[in-house]
Amino acid sequence: MQRREFITIAAAGSAVLIGGLFIPKFLRGKKPESRINPEFHPDVEIELTAHPSEVPILGNPPTRVWKYSAKLIRGPKNTIQELEGTYLGPVFRFKKGQKVRIIFYNNIPDKTIVHWHGLHVPQEADGHPRFVIRKGQKYVYEFEVKNRAGTYWFHPHPHGRTGPQVYMGMAGLLLVTDEEESSLKLPEGDNDIPIVIQDKTFDNRNQLVYLTGGMMERMTGFLGEQVLVNGQPDFTLQVSTSVYRLRVLNGSNSRIYKLAWSNGRPLTVIGTDGGLLERPVTKRYIMLGPAERVDLWVDFSDYSVGDELILKSLPFSGASTGGMGGMMGRRMGRRKRRRVPGNGEELNIMKVKIAGKTEAKRTILPRRLSNPGFHRPEDAINRNSPRTFRFAMERMRPTINGRTFQMTGVAGDEIVKLNTLEVWELINSSGGMGMMGGMMQMPHPVHIHGLQFQVLERTPSSGWETIKDGFIDNGWKDTVLLMPGMRVKVLLKFEDYTGLFLYHCHNLEHEDLGMMRNYLVKA
Repeated sequence: MQRREFITIAAAGSAVLIGGLFIPKFLRGKKPESRINPEFHPDVEIELTAHPSEVPILGNPPTRVWKYSAKLIRGPKNTIQELEGTYLGPVFRFKKGQKVRIIFYNNIPDKTIVHWHGLHVPQEADGHPRFVIRKGQKYVYEFEVKNRAGTYWFHPHPHGRTGPQVYMGMAGLLLVTDEEESSLKLPEGDNDIPIVIQDKTFDNRNQLVYLTGGMMERMTGFLGEQVLVNGQPDFTLQVSTSVYRLRVLNGSNSRIYKLAWSNGRPLTVIGTDGGLLERPVTKRYIMLGPAERVDLWVDFSDYSVGDELILKSLPFSGASTGGMGGMMGRRMGRRKRRRVPGNGEELNIMKVKIAGKTEAKRTILPRRLSNPGFHRPEDAINRNSPRTFRFAMERMRPTINGRTFQMTGVAGDEIVKLNTLEVWELINSSGGMGMMGGMMQMPHPVHIHGLQFQVLERTPSSGWETIKDGFIDNGWKDTVLLMPGMRVKVLLKFEDYTGLFLYHCHNLEHEDLGMMRNYLVKA
């Protein structure tokens, strides 16, 4: 791509033309210190700190991690829910319409910034890597919660360092409620349970091991030896004979899960990335790529005390990227002789044990959950000629339309207009030759910042018969899983905010290698 094909955003103030690039004034000088706006009057104010810590994940010695800790300055007492015995950050609970101020302090020995994944916020609050802060600095986020009720999350977003920082423990859930959801009387309190799934590898001193397999592992994405749920290995969820809402997040760097119950019971889905579905959907299994979320309605009322079942990841094909990096690491003397499961191999995620009986009145699953307020595809300004974005490996580098990330670079086909509705076609062109001469099957979970979108169409792909019934495409999404050879059309509305936002692969190793681009919303 020639330099003249790129422009750089001029979202604030004047710009200067240098060698064919537009450089905004605020990017030419020193980045101003983040300050509190005295005219912004928050309903909720939180101090959030990223810091080193130690957690006995596998016992002693404890594991060194980086984590988020929070302190409530102003707002309802239930705004922050701490998860005990884990490196994961707190759960934030917001209401639609609340004004939120989060004062973020960086105390880790690395540059970082926080992205509120799935939230519709101004560009200054979205966690773009151009806003990273160093150790000892702070960043102030101020925004109104405009999202509908749903399960969102937050994590670091520095360019080239997102993978290791998330892997070290920096992630947390962010739950939004609204009047529509509250009227349904869904499971709440102890029956509303976060389930964060990640995979990790540890050395013989219980310390986290990351990317020991060189460039090949970075290209395919990190896969860990064992699955952790809510930061704990061999996790067992203790439940009673009641109804639960499980808010499931795939927080792994690159691993994909095909979720199913060990006893063959179907899963009942009530929500996806952007909130509640219109009606419940029943699936034999669910495909869940990195960063995707799914809300499950689970009724244990017809089980007996002492019964157990396993939430599994079933085998599937089309994503054969697994294990090589971890095997290399062990040949280098890193740890136990333990094989890393590949992406698509069967795994046990967690055990569920019926530990008690409840006599409470049985909660009934609503037949109608919400009015999603979907847009009409025929109203899209480019309904007959979608913008096309091709995710591929080129010369050993992950690219989008042949380009890699530039901090403030935007191509002509990455500029959109405020208050317009568009169709984008996302294409996974992966499938190049690997180092060993075989085909590299590269899934790409694509995340688009700043909005929620609708999935209009999904084409068959590699391994289609083993995955085709697991996609939930009838809800709001901010991340969509593209298997090798797959094409997905999505419908997006650019509203409320102008500025520079990201779209990228949420395989964090791909993202860090440059499979990330900006799009610019102009008035």
